[in-house]
Amino acid sequence: MLLTLESMSVWDLVRSAIDILLVAFLFYRTFTLLRGTRAIQLVKGILLLVVATQLSGFLSLSATHYLLQTVELALLVAVPIVFQPELRRVLEQLGRLRIFGGQGFLHDLTNEAFQDMLKEVVKATRVLSNDHVGAILVLERETGLKDLIETGVPIDARLSWEVIANIFTPRTPLHDGALIVRGDRIVAAACFLPLAESLGPASDLGTRHHAAIGVSEQTDAIAVVVSEETGAVSLAEGGQLIRHLDDSSLHRLLENALRPPEHKPLLKRGGRSA
Repeated sequence: MLLTLESMSVWDLVRSAIDILLVAFLFYRTFTLLRGTRAIQLVKGILLLVVATQLSGFLSLSATHYLLQTVELALLVAVPIVFQPELRRVLEQLGRLRIFGGQGFLHDLTNEAFQDMLKEVVKATRVLSNDHVGAILVLERETGLKDLIETGVPIDARLSWEVIANIFTPRTPLHDGALIVRGDRIVAAACFLPLAESLGPASDLGTRHHAAIGVSEQTDAIAVVVSEETGAVSLAEGGQLIRHLDDSSLHRLLENALRPPEHKPLLKRGGRSA
């Protein structure tokens, strides 16, 4: 039996409001995750199928209604398979919530070590860019990259621009593939990355850029790419690619994306940073 507003207690109203807000938030987050991917077209098709099923039942179109109901049952099995990348992304984002605590190795770095790491990455990209040497660096955050690391060659070396430049020197054994950084350590080189699911306006780019977008789609890692043809430096985060970065822009983007909360400057009175 439905409750009228007069018969509902204050707690019932609050609980109903919370329930509605949670459902609205879930729909909003689902839409933002699917927007810009091929999955949004599948969602439209499913919604159209549901509407057609209800309409055929209302109009007493027995054969059509039975057929559409059968298709809906088949979708219960097909949807988890079709939406596997999107479902994985949702579960990974839930796992990154702070209620589980910070798991990234960046949290173990002092502020000085963190700044040194940024300087080495920026200097390495500048050297590679000037020489038009293609490269892709993946910087691990909360999501572990062990499965990608295992596709390459273990390194376990202190992060420095000299090591990075040497690894990507053309015609050396490790130059082809991605270099993965964990904290202030290079953990592996020549790693294989997943390619982007939806390229959009970036369809004119090469494999390195597609791989950078792909790894940023499937994980929360940051990927830095140096183009072999133009020497241009790009950064991929969350499936988006920011191109043609100079040293200061790259440093700023990396710092904003990678800086652990405990390293963020406190604000003094008057709005100046400590």
